Amino acid sequence: MLRRRMHAVWTKYVLAIACLLPTSAVAQGRIDCSVFKSRILHRPVRYCVMLPSNYETATKTKYPVLYFLHGLGENEQALLQSGGWGLIEDLRRDHKVGDFLMAAPAGRGSFFINSADGRDRYSDFFLTELLPFIETHYRVIRERRSRGITGLSMGGYGALRYAFANPDLFGSVSAQSPALITESPRELNADLRDAGPLAKLLGTVFGNPINVAHWNQNNPFVLARKNQAQLRVQAIYINCGQQDEYGFAAGAEQLHKQLQREKISHEFHLYPGGHNAEYFLSHLGETIQFHWRAFSSAQQKR
Repeated sequence: MLRRRMHAVWTKYVLAIACLLPTSAVAQGRIDCSVFKSRILHRPVRYCVMLPSNYETATKTKYPVLYFLHGLGENEQALLQSGGWGLIEDLRRDHKVGDFLMAAPAGRGSFFINSADGRDRYSDFFLTELLPFIETHYRVIRERRSRGITGLSMGGYGALRYAFANPDLFGSVSAQSPALITESPRELNADLRDAGPLAKLLGTVFGNPINVAHWNQNNPFVLARKNQAQLRVQAIYINCGQQDEYGFAAGAEQLHKQLQREKISHEFHLYPGGHNAEYFLSHLGETIQFHWRAFSSAQQKR
């Protein structure tokens, strides 16, 4: 199942991005792309910060911040290369969303978590190095209700994992086609034995065989159950394509049903479409508007 789901994942993502055309909007905001030298990861990590058009002039204004986590095979410039940033500028121009920052780090194939063997501590880097860096070098509102996180596919998994594990940090979370795997570690181990290059990738992150304790520590299903009381005050949004080639619709629907059972308010949609750039872009707008509603509600309560 896993092999079928993620076969040729590298080429599918690269081709999907290559086939995209930019939107017609001309982005007015500034985009800062640079490198963060991480002491935890012992390597430089590229990132981009997308700023609203009035950032330079409204010098006393502080803004909400939305962290964006890319999919497997992509990088920190996924929104720029795909036309997603232009789409967000269109929403601002049409007054469907207001002004906020977006910060997008490069995550390689880390699933945005610490690796099972402890060699690649990406989650530690994100939470203790990158997030404080962004929020001290840019004018953002440093409180959970004005801090959101979103992601696509692998990044959707990462966004849910961060938000569900740290509900005190993130007031809103969204995931498009999140890489939620419903198989047990035992079933995954059988898949990994015949998964070729994918086994090396997933084995580096989750262990090969799967490290069960590590798997559960990072499992959005487990984290949602563990922290359900705190998640009841978190804004949660999930969508997925009904024809998702990797079977992620099943995982998204399973999480939806679990959140329902646990009486955790959330927004959930299964739409026609597959696991591709066309699907992501067609629903990116409503995802961004979801976060803006959460940010607006937070500002009204300040």
